[in-house]
Amino acid sequence: MKHPVDAHVGKRVRHRRWMMGMTQQQLGDMVGIKFQQIQKYETGMNRISASRLWDIAKALEVPINYFFEGLESESLTDAAETESASASRGDLLADKEALELVRSYYAIPENQRRRLFDLARVLSEAA
Repeated sequence: MKHPVDAHVGKRVRHRRWMMGMTQQQLGDMVGIKFQQIQKYETGMNRISASRLWDIAKALEVPINYFFEGLESESLTDAAETESASASRGDLLADKEALELVRSYYAIPENQRRRLFDLARVLSEAA
């Protein structure tokens, strides 16, 4: 049975890897493990050791605390309930189309991005 903290850390690894456009194979190669192990980490089925998390953080260019963001204000039981609720309603960034949209959005120059955001807001209010 996976621990809620392991599931949360794994999800943060997956999201950051996706945001960087990196495959599980590429991340595995960077930290010296097989992509299957990355899969297990990302699902929370395997716990990530401190030294391995350090290597993953360096490869994903984030500080260690990035993986724990969102847990500070939750108790472990709250984390389990949040994980279960998130899975039942669907995780927005688990949707590949949404992820590609976010990546594309941030690739747009800032001034154009603001105008696009304003347009999206107006369209969503009209819907």
